[in-house]
Amino acid sequence: MEWFIFDFFSNTTILGILTLIVIGINFLFAIGLIFLERRSAQSIWAWLFVLFFLPIFGFIIYILFGRTIYNQNIFKINEEDKVGLEHLVEDQLNALRNEDQKFSHEVADKHRKIIRMLLYNNQSFLTMNNSVETFTDGNEKFDRLLSDIRNAKDHIHFQYYILRLDGIGKKLYEALLEKQREGVSVKILYDDMGSRALTLRSFRKLREAGGTVEAFFPSKLPLINPRINNRNHRKIVVIDGAIGYVGGFNVGDEYVGLSKKFGHWRDTHLRVEGNAVKSLQIRFMLDWNSHAKRYNMTREDRYFPELDHRGNTPMQIASSGPDEKWQQIKYGYLKMIYSAQKCIYIQTPYFIPDQSFLEALRIAMLSGIEVHLMIPNKPDHPFVYWGTYSNAGTLVQMGAHVHIYEKGFLHQKIMMIDDEVLSVGTTNIDVRSFLLNFEVNAFIYDEKEASKYRQIFEDDIRDCSLLTVEKYADRSKWIRMKESLANLISPIL
Repeated sequence: MEWFIFDFFSNTTILGILTLIVIGINFLFAIGLIFLERRSAQSIWAWLFVLFFLPIFGFIIYILFGRTIYNQNIFKINEEDKVGLEHLVEDQLNALRNEDQKFSHEVADKHRKIIRMLLYNNQSFLTMNNSVETFTDGNEKFDRLLSDIRNAKDHIHFQYYILRLDGIGKKLYEALLEKQREGVSVKILYDDMGSRALTLRSFRKLREAGGTVEAFFPSKLPLINPRINNRNHRKIVVIDGAIGYVGGFNVGDEYVGLSKKFGHWRDTHLRVEGNAVKSLQIRFMLDWNSHAKRYNMTREDRYFPELDHRGNTPMQIASSGPDEKWQQIKYGYLKMIYSAQKCIYIQTPYFIPDQSFLEALRIAMLSGIEVHLMIPNKPDHPFVYWGTYSNAGTLVQMGAHVHIYEKGFLHQKIMMIDDEVLSVGTTNIDVRSFLLNFEVNAFIYDEKEASKYRQIFEDDIRDCSLLTVEKYADRSKWIRMKESLANLISPIL
């Protein structure tokens, strides 16, 4: 026996031994995928494909991109900070259970099932006294944000997935630095992968002035981040607890149309006043405390001031992420689709939904509901683009109206039904946003705001070409091949 083992190792190359080790590791990962992780069957098969057809690199790709989050307590609220929040959620749930108790706002009352679902799963309490300002141009959005920053009196909480200290980023940073020096408390939270050109040293002046900065899931080693696949995709700004921003714009010169590659950048962002800002504040606090090592936030009156604001737009702020049991924002989208009676409007840069989402749209179309989808004409991620194009072609064949935005890059994430319910935020229509990233959306129940977006959508159509059944059928074999490959790996894109 000893002779056999010696002879095996003496006649086996080091490369062969390493190959056997890698195959063994791949096998262990495969067992973990099948029996230990909460994944869809499509995702499991896609990762098995990667592991076994790339035996040398598959397990490295899995370590970087494939692991799920098991810790369900990443975002914690201290017991004393829950006071008031739990009572508010329970009071609203009780009101929604009582069918005889009506909301004062007609559209909100009509869609109380959507409200209840988001409230039950996500503690996304409904607020009624909001006013909303909409930005579809980056220059206008950042001009307004700079003005609000310069008028801040107490605190500025600033969170972005991508934060670049280029032209517009430098302006914002200098404004934040000036306010910190004036005594306004400034906190900046950026995603370490989305803003990978930054380090904490990039904010030396702000930190020396007393400001605090944190990176979400920071890299342990240069260029190596074991949480590369779970990114904080949220964009939230809260100023003095009274003004909130949420939407699709990141911070960088491309978002004000200065990119030679993308040209005009079409996006949507909201400026909110009213009690919905409290939800954005809570979301920021949770994200901040998940990574702040020394400067944890606690509930303070200055973060949640009494607001004498008399808007009348009902709104819920919903968030989702891989730490959650439910896919809250995806469920919100699905509930909207199933609630639609007349029309569904969607604008998204990436359209790679799972089977449940596609089937919901098919059922809607078969029921006579008009579906409009708008996607960009140029990719920022090639595989994602061809997966998007393939899914769009499938909908066209069923009778959907698919509009290809030609003016520049389309980045906003919007769904609207029946000129009544509207969702605007950071969540793309893809598996990454539904399962892997940390996202936030505003769900708005108001005919006036929904009609506004209907008009914005129709204005955008002027800058679109229509994808027809004939045009899609006429695509080249090369495009068909790219679509097939994209569809094969779509569960992990």
